[in-house]
This record gives sequence, structure tokens and C-alpha cells, in this order.
Amino acid sequence: MDKNAIKKFAVWARTELIARVSLKGVEYGIIEDNIEDANADSVGGKVLTADEKKQRQALIAEINDKGYKQVMEEVAYTWFNRFSALRFMEVNGYLPSHVRVFTDEENNFKPQIITEAIHLDLDGLNMEKVYELKDAEKTEELYKYLMIVQCNALNKILPGMFQKIADYTELLLPDNLLREGSVIQQMIELIPEDDWKDAVQIIGWLYQFYNIEPKAAALAKDEKLVKEEIPAATELFTPDWVVHYMVENSLGRLWEDGHPDSELKSKWKYYLEEAEQELEVKEKITEIHKEYALLTPEQLKVIDPCSGSGHILVYMFDVLMQIYEAYGYTTHEAVISIVENNLHGLDIDERAAQLAYFAVMMKARQYDRRFFSRGIQPHIYAVVESNHVDKFAVDYFCNNDAKLTEAMNTIISELYDAKEYGSILTVAPQDWSILNDRFGEITEDINISRETALRELLPLVQVAELLAQKYDIVVTNPPYLSISGLNANVSGFIKKTYPDSKNDLYSVFIERCRSFTKKLGLQAMITQQSWMFTALYEPLRIKLKSASIVNLIQLGAHAFDEIGGEVVQTAAFVIRNMPSGKYKSVYMNLTNGASEKEKEKSFLSYINMYATEYSDFDGVPNTSMAYWLSQQALRDFSVQKISQIATTREGMTTADNESFLREWYEVSKGKIGIGIKSVEEALSSGYKWYPYNKGGSNRKWYGNNELVVNWYNDGMEIRNLKDKKTGRIRSHNYNLEYSFRESGTWTAICSGSIMVRYSTPGALFDSKGASVFANSTESLLYIIGLLNTKVSNVYLKVLSPSFEFKVGHVANVPIIIDKQDEVIHIVNVCISLSKNDWDSFETSWDFQHHPLLREISTIAEAFDQWQSECDDRFNQLKSNEEELNRIFIDIYGLQDELIPDVEDKDVTVRTADLGRDIRSFISYAVGCMFGRYSLDVDGLVYAGGEWDNSKYASFAADKDNIIPICDDEYFEDDIVGLFVEFVKTVYGAEKLDENLKFIADALGGKGQPKDVIRNYFLNDFYKDHCKIYQKRPIYWLFDSGKKNGFKALIYMHRYHPDTIARIRTDYVHEQQARYRTAIADLEQRIANASTGERVKLNKKLTVLQAQDAEIRTYEEKIHHLADQMISIDLDDGVKKNYAIFQDVLAKIK
Repeated sequence: MDKNAIKKFAVWARTELIARVSLKGVEYGIIEDNIEDANADSVGGKVLTADEKKQRQALIAEINDKGYKQVMEEVAYTWFNRFSALRFMEVNGYLPSHVRVFTDEENNFKPQIITEAIHLDLDGLNMEKVYELKDAEKTEELYKYLMIVQCNALNKILPGMFQKIADYTELLLPDNLLREGSVIQQMIELIPEDDWKDAVQIIGWLYQFYNIEPKAAALAKDEKLVKEEIPAATELFTPDWVVHYMVENSLGRLWEDGHPDSELKSKWKYYLEEAEQELEVKEKITEIHKEYALLTPEQLKVIDPCSGSGHILVYMFDVLMQIYEAYGYTTHEAVISIVENNLHGLDIDERAAQLAYFAVMMKARQYDRRFFSRGIQPHIYAVVESNHVDKFAVDYFCNNDAKLTEAMNTIISELYDAKEYGSILTVAPQDWSILNDRFGEITEDINISRETALRELLPLVQVAELLAQKYDIVVTNPPYLSISGLNANVSGFIKKTYPDSKNDLYSVFIERCRSFTKKLGLQAMITQQSWMFTALYEPLRIKLKSASIVNLIQLGAHAFDEIGGEVVQTAAFVIRNMPSGKYKSVYMNLTNGASEKEKEKSFLSYINMYATEYSDFDGVPNTSMAYWLSQQALRDFSVQKISQIATTREGMTTADNESFLREWYEVSKGKIGIGIKSVEEALSSGYKWYPYNKGGSNRKWYGNNELVVNWYNDGMEIRNLKDKKTGRIRSHNYNLEYSFRESGTWTAICSGSIMVRYSTPGALFDSKGASVFANSTESLLYIIGLLNTKVSNVYLKVLSPSFEFKVGHVANVPIIIDKQDEVIHIVNVCISLSKNDWDSFETSWDFQHHPLLREISTIAEAFDQWQSECDDRFNQLKSNEEELNRIFIDIYGLQDELIPDVEDKDVTVRTADLGRDIRSFISYAVGCMFGRYSLDVDGLVYAGGEWDNSKYASFAADKDNIIPICDDEYFEDDIVGLFVEFVKTVYGAEKLDENLKFIADALGGKGQPKDVIRNYFLNDFYKDHCKIYQKRPIYWLFDSGKKNGFKALIYMHRYHPDTIARIRTDYVHEQQARYRTAIADLEQRIANASTGERVKLNKKLTVLQAQDAEIRTYEEKIHHLADQMISIDLDDGVKKNYAIFQDVLAKIK
């Protein structure tokens, strides 16, 4: 099935249909902000027929009730559903007329219904009108007429899809349906005909993709969702194999348990056998099977209370057919009974209910060719509400009968605003027989209120009956939506009715589906997995002790191919409505699969399977469902926790990171207080900026020291930041007693295992840089060692299966202290190795010099030595981590489930990389050119403050802080010339050419080494610089544009108010003069050149003229800024300062 084609069509068709139905509205004087009189007899000079006037009045009334946009949306999707249904029926030969509506027999866009018009036998067809339109060659009008007649004719057999079109939807049927590019033509062209042969798939995907834009709009809202938005916001098409798993393990299981049939079970590919049980449990199960054995197929009641487009209902139909046929029913007997007795479906969305109804009817027709003639309708309904019930119709229906009156009043009361709640509503049981008998009585009545009673009250009773009943089997994929997105009435109802599952609609439905289920019945669901683990759902998990999980498959992320990322993590499961006791459930872990297909393949391979009693979770913090844990690991949860020997804390929220946080290299180094050990020392020091732990990339042991926070005068500014509206302090959670203490810090959200880094004394920390503090360095190092092993991951996976490691999760990790000296020694080595790696790069504040600076004559040999160092460091760290794993595996007794091996990808120090390291060498060279670094002094030499020229004896820093980057060596301080001089100074003159070639080869360019290096400076250096410095460049590129008319770098820490004036007078003007001279010279040479030579020279002239024009424009811009003599404050950071000069600087990418 071509899902891309279906998606392309459905997304486009929605926009197109809304536009087209709105355009039809204009014809009838209906514009969003201007609707002409509802009682008008003519509009725009067009006299309305009686039907048109009536339809127009109904349309205006609907707009007044729901709003213009909502009504246009509804009409558009109504026609979308009808077009889709007609297309499916014509492709599969299900149209009773056997005449195609959209194509001919060869699937060409030549509707057979037009060519066969005079031979059609359709109820309601006015043949005189057909002849009249054909004779007048009004083909479009004829086609619309035939379409409406066909839809009305189908109303007799499919009333749930094809309501009589004597309403405003007929009025708004779009024009020009036969034109090239119409919705119908695109539907035929874009979606392959074969894709229409699977009703469930084509209808499900059309529905999902049609809702893409409404879903995105609803989820992006800041306000609460209104009831019309909830369906789109929560729609999600269930993978086919998961549907099979749920149905086979609930409906299939119940029947198989009572009526063992190996041949029938063999058809169920996704059926899981029960775990081996103890004798006592086996005896109970045998008794349950005896009760199941009493059931006959027609007694089975099954429901999907969130049916969507009918995927689950249709597969339940298939399994029921297998059950009936195995029981001895004929096919047509089985189909009738399934539709009449077994299947039930509800959905909050009328569109979805229409599609589910249609899918079930098509499934029935697939099995029984004569089904449409049998006059049977399925129990599949959209939830309706009683808000506008006609009182006279109620009085007429109740007919002064006290029982009817009481029942109807209760139903009307309970279904008020029902579309806000859907199937989570609970409805009181009624005597449904007397209500249904009354509807039977009035069907042939002639009372004026009869039609209204049947139209308004019958759907209410049908929905109420389904909501009140109990079912043997409940299978669904419920909506996933936090109740914070719902209005106050709905969230209030949920909190009151479902206090143990109140956080999300999916968890509410776990409870609701239990109440739908009969004693010993089965419910099967796919939901988000958070109910299994998080503390919020502990009351729900405790409540589920009164049920038995038969089996559960943890799918994790990527269970739905249409949803990327890690946010939606799911589990599918089957629950029997009986207490769990000692029953062993089957669990499968499929979280490693990266797609629907991979997860399905893992399921069918039956790996990562576990059998666990529900009571085993009692000893786990928050009773999290750690089904994969061994008995030893479960016992470990009973020992002391990290919280008993250390403190975990979430750090502060500044409430304005842009104002208060900086990358450390943005500000003046002299204003940063590194190594401060107390609040008192910080206060007396006068420093403004202090190291700030805020998570960062995945890295263990040491590093991610990138940020500083403005904590001047004990954080005076942050702690007094007030909300302008409320006057409240916005920042919070300062944790002052833990400020500047040594700690273990980690990134809250990781892609896998937690990664903890040692933080030396002197840092503050953020809410995203949670930290652990101990009373001694030894305890802290032991804890860091434990957390960075596979052993901690065993417990953290339970405590935080979503890999968002909060302080409470770390606090609850069990800690057994043994072999402490050995552990601490290894941890210290790991920290040292990681620190050496971190400090080898210039973004570390402890960076000393570039690692390729060595007392040798070639950079190639320097790189070889560096590579060897990196490999040794990497291998040593890997070996240490494996040794720590080995030690803690032994301490915790987890030898049967863990191995100490560490994969290379999990070792978080860097190995040598020729391309990266040569680029960083070039960056270091530029730093030396500007005086940030020196070949004579280790570490950061200048980053604001007093300049000391004596520190640059070996290689002089650029005098004016302006280094031009040109396509030729125009200036004395041309960057390539300076770089060549730097390489000569570092490695000597003897092998300069060899070294330049090595550098050029590492950069990957072609041509002479100096040309390759020049091209790198012109085209890629600044991109690399911005990337390394996280879009906060400390070297600023003054850039005239794409023609390379002028480029020059400055170092922001050496910027002065006259810097731009000097760029203009000393460089831009000089470059302009060169261009003028070069252009004049070329023009002279061209005049005297041969034809072949002239072509080359003209190309060169064109380039120079373009550069000259570009620099001329640039000079005007830079002139304006130069005259202002602008000062900058390094404390403002790169972003704010860079923006001042953005018109003359390169864009940061």
C-alpha cells in the first residue's frame, strides 16, 4: 500500500474540499462574516427553489450553532467520506447498480455512471431530468445529480454512511468534479486501484492523514481543546499486527480456553501461550475454562469503545467468523449473528463512527454477497449528546408512561455534553426492552413528532445501551491526551470518577474498559507505557491487583511508524477481570525495535520473554512493573538507597536563561570565578560569573563544563527577577546550601544509560543539571562509580523507563558498599582520563595548548603521537569501565543477567579524527594570531582585561585585531600568510611544504596546498567555528556577501569602538582601490588579447566587477556603523552584541 500517495492525497483533499464547499456557500450568500437573510427568496440574482431555500436555512442554523469554519469542515469531511466509500465500493464490485461512479472498467477517469445514465436503475432517479441534462449537454450538472441520487439510493443499505442528501450537504457539493485536478480525479490518479481492496487499511490511513493538519493545530494550541478538536488530536491508526495480537489474545483466547481447537488456534499468528502456573493457579484456571465452555458464539459480546475507523472491529469480525464456522454455522448465518449479536462500537467522532460502520458493513458484504439485501445494521455509533433534544418529541415518545419517562429523563441527563466525554461516561442500566419496543411502536405512527423522536431519541438510547452494557471482550486503542488539555468540566469529572488514573485519557480508559468488562471477561489495549512505571500511576497499579495481566508486550518508542521520536512510548496488553493472586503473566520486551516491522519481527521470534507474578512488584519503588528483573535484583531493592547516604537535588530555574546564562568563552575570563568553594567566598570575590552545570551531551566522568551563570552579589539579579504582571519572583529552587560543593552531575534526559560526571567545587547547578552530594569525597566517588555502571541501569530502567533521570530516581537506586578503595581508585583514574580528553579541546577553560604542538618537525608525526595517546586513553577508560561493571555485578549478585563488556560507542572520550583535529589546529592557530593563545604561555592568554605584548615573543599577535580573508594575498596580514608563518614557527621551515600538504590533504580539497587552505578559510572555517562554539562565535566574520568581495575576522574580546572604522579605512578602502586597479588592468589586457585569451580574461573581469559592486554596497553599510563608534559589553554575550552589527557580519549557521 502506497501510504505516501494516500497521505499526499488526503492532506491536499481536505484543504481543497474546504475551499470548494466554502465557494459553493458564497453562491448562496454565505460568507464567514457576511450571511444574507436566511429567509431570502433569491441570492445574488438567483431565485432559490423550495428545496434550496430549505437547505440554505438549515445551513445557516447550523452555522449559528457551531460556527462557520466548523460547519465547512464537517461538510468537507462528509463528502470526503462519501467519495472514499463510493470509490471502495466501485473497485470491489459492491455497488448494487454494478455501475462505476468515478471510472470506467479500465479505471480511467471516465465515470461509467454518465455513459450508462439512461440505463440506470436507481431508486429516486428522475429519468426525464437525465434526458433533459444529456440533451442540453450539461454533463457536470448531470454528474452531480447522478452522484446525489446514487448516495441517496445507498441510504437504504448503508444509512450510517449515506444519510439522505436532502440537506445542506447537497447544497454545498462542489462544482467541476469532472475537471482535471478535481478531488475525484486526484483520488483516482494518486492512489493505486489495488490499494482500495483492503477496506481497513485504506479507510484507516485516509482518516489518519486527513487529520494531520487539524491534529497539529489542536496540539499546538495553548488553550484547552474544544470537543470538536479532541478526535483529531487523539487519532492514531493502530499497526495491523498489534490489532491481531490484541484480538487473538482476548477474543481468541476466551473461546480457545473454553473450546480447545488446535486447528483454530493455529490461524492466530500472534497468540501467546500462558505461562506455566503453579498447581493452585492451574486449578483456578480450569474452573474459569469451564465457565467459558458454556458460552456459544452468539452469546459473545465484544466492543471497541474508541473504534476510530474500525480496524479492531473488522479483525474481531474475522476472528468471530472463524469461531462460528468452527462451531458449525454457515457463512451467512455467522455474518448475520455477528452483526446482530456480537459486535459493538463507539467513537466520539461522527466521521470515525461512519468509517467504522462502513468498514464493518464491507466486511459483512465480503463474506456474504447478499448481505446488503438482509436489512441488518451493526451496533456502531457515534456518541451523541442530549443538549438540544426536542421536549415535544420526548413527551410524545414517553406517552405518559412513568417507566419510559424516568428512563428517558435519566438518559438525557447522563448524555448531556456527551461529546465532551465520549465512552468514559458511565450510564445507568435501564429496561432497554421497553424503550426498544416503544421505538418499534412509533415506527409506523403518523404523529408529527414521530420523525423527530426517531432522529433524536433513538441514537441516544442506542448509545446509552452500549455504554451501560457489560461485555465479554473489550479491545481498543484509546486516545492519548493529558487531562490538562481538557476543559474544566471534563477534567473535573475525570478527577472525581477516575481518581486513580486521572492523569491522561489513555489511563482513564484502562479503568473504564475494566468496568465495561464482565467478570472473567478480557480487555485488550495498546496505551502509553507510563502507567507501568511512574509514581503518578501507582494507585492504578495497586488497583489492578484485582485483575490479572494475561500478557503484555512493552513496545516503547517507534511502535507507530507515523510518529517519530521518543515521546510516544507504548505497551499492548491483555487483562482478565479476576484477581491476580499467584498468576504468572507473560511479558515481552520489544523496546529495541526501531520500527513497526522490527517490533513485529522481535515478537514473532519470542525473545526477551519473562514470566512474573504481579505481586513481585510490591517491593519495587512505586510498585513499578519491573517484569524483567531477576529475583536477586528484586531483593536488591530492599537494601539501603543512595538517598540514605547522599542527597540528590534538582537545581535552579533562572526564569530567563538568555539574560543570566552564557557560554563561558563569551564573557571576560577575569570575571569568572572558577574553583570557589563557598557562598561566602563567592560574595567576597566580586566575580560575576560562575560555572553552571546544566546537563549537556552524553558524557561520563568529567566534562560539559560550558556554561556560566550571573551570580554576582549572591545572585541578586536572578533572585529579584519579578513577573511584570503578578510581581512574583520568577526564579526559584536555588539550593543555596549545595552551591559550590563538589558533586556528581548528570543530564536529565539521556538516550540510554545515565551518565554522571564529577563536578569539582565551584559550580552552581540547573534544573536540567541535577546533582548528587555526599558527606565525603569517597562516598561521592563511589556513588558516581556505581551510577556509571550497567548495574545502576538495571534499577534506573525500572525507576525511569523513559530515560529521564530525575533526582528521585537516582535517590532510590539501591547501594551496597563493598570494595570501596578499589572502586574509588578506578573512578579517580576514569575522571582523570576524561578530564585529559575534555581539556584537549579549546572549548575547555582548562585547555593548555593544542595537542598537535609537539617538539617534532612534521604535523603528520604529531598526529600519529596524538592518535596513539587517544587510543591508549580510550582503551584504558573502556577497560576501567568494564572492571567497574565486573566489581558491581559481583557485589549485587547479577552475574546471571549482566556481562561487564562495554561497547565502543558507550565510551565517552574522543578518539583522534584527522579532519576534525586539523581543523581544530587551524582554529588554535587563529587564536594565536589574535592573541587568545600564545606559543609561549600555556592556557588562555587573553580574553578581556589588560593586554600584555610580552607574552607573544615566538609568534606575534595581530596588532590591529583585524585579519583579512581574501581570494589572494592582498594584505600583509592575510590569514593564509599568517597561518603559513604559524606552521613554520611550530614545526620549522625545513618541512613546511610537507606540513602544508598534510594539512591540505586532511581538509580534503584539491589543488595546491595554499589554495586548499585559502578555500577552507573563505568557505568553511567560519561554519566550523560557529559549530564548535555553539553558535556563539568569539571570532566575528565581517563579510560583504557571496562574491567574496571582502572578508575579515576580528576577535570580539579585543574589539574597540574604532575597530569598524579601521576595517573600513585600512582594509575595505584598500581593497576597493585594488579592485579598481585590477579591473582597469584587465580591461587593457582584454583590448590587446587574442580571441581565446579574451574569453578567460572576460570571465576574470566579470568576477572582479561583481566583487567591486558588492564591496561598494558593503562600504556604505560599514560606513554607517563606523561613524557611531559603538562600544560593546562582553557580559551581554555574543547573541546580543553580534546582533548590533548583523548587517555587516556573516550569518551564524
